[in-house]
Amino acid sequence: MATLFSWLEATGMATTIASSTTLTGALSAVHVVGFTLVMGGALVANLQSFGALFPRPQAIGFEASANRIILAGLAISLLTGTLLFSARATDVSANGTFQLKMLLLIAAALFHFAVRRRAAARAGRARAVSAVGLALWLGLAVTACAFILLE
Repeated sequence: MATLFSWLEATGMATTIASSTTLTGALSAVHVVGFTLVMGGALVANLQSFGALFPRPQAIGFEASANRIILAGLAISLLTGTLLFSARATDVSANGTFQLKMLLLIAAALFHFAVRRRAAARAGRARAVSAVGLALWLGLAVTACAFILLE
């Protein structure tokens, strides 16, 4: 795996990003916009299911919209994150906080799109399922901030 990361860092794209503070800053800014879309959509969807937002859900058809916002944010974050990662793949891949961030991202997305809807449909489980979803997404947010601050 280290060989793959070394090769990735040596690509023209990665060296261009690594040598440009402006490009790195621009990619980071767009990455944060994507992350904001993900977190906003996830928080709205889970807080509504939890019962803390929009008390009359039948009047507001937002679930599909929230999912589209999350998917758009994930697309933006994954694209920009991959570009940022490419510039420092060897160091970043060995960072435990980054590894936890990626694990929580995968877990939160899989839980949201594969488990949450089916589990919440079962009687009496919507609040518990939403609490798990919130914990995963908020854990991701804390870990992402920690990666930036502790790096």
